[in-house]
Amino acid sequence: MTEEEIKNTQEEELQESEEQQDNTVVNDSVADTEASADTEAPAEEEEEKDPLEQAQAEIEQLKTQILYKTAEFDNYRKRTLKEKAELILNGGEKAVSAILPVIDDMERALANGEKTDDPAVLREGMELIYNKMMKALESLGVKKIETDDADFNTDMHEAVAMVPGMGDDKKGKVIDCLQAGYQLNDKVIRHAKVAVGQ
Repeated sequence: MTEEEIKNTQEEELQESEEQQDNTVVNDSVADTEASADTEAPAEEEEEKDPLEQAQAEIEQLKTQILYKTAEFDNYRKRTLKEKAELILNGGEKAVSAILPVIDDMERALANGEKTDDPAVLREGMELIYNKMMKALESLGVKKIETDDADFNTDMHEAVAMVPGMGDDKKGKVIDCLQAGYQLNDKVIRHAKVAVGQ
């Protein structure tokens, strides 16, 4: 290639790039014009709407939301009250179901007690029923409060008598249990009535 051909090629390339830039500028200006027209249209529409109408529409929407939320909360409140009432009425169902077999055993013992006069048989039957009852209570979370050689604890014991002259090793200890105490799931439901050494 000669120098003239190279110059001509460079000039042609330069002209093509200038034309592309011109086209890009024209396209950008057209796009800007369209975009400004688009943004002006909603702005004009917004200006055309009355602010009072907008506020009233928003108020109506908020009122509807409040009505829905109020109705939803009212339904929730009624449902929880119904569930609470059912729990109160039927809350002891588990306990009663656990105790019913013990009652059946007591009825059988009473019926069979008329047939025998042997106190050993009656005592054995009573012990069996007592053990079954204690197992039923344990299944419900009821435990007997231990008092044998235990330290006096006001959280679990109720002192009904003070026994003097028991010696230093018995001071502050439970000497005798007059009435058993019980806990339900680690909560004391009846304190053990005890005599305490002084």
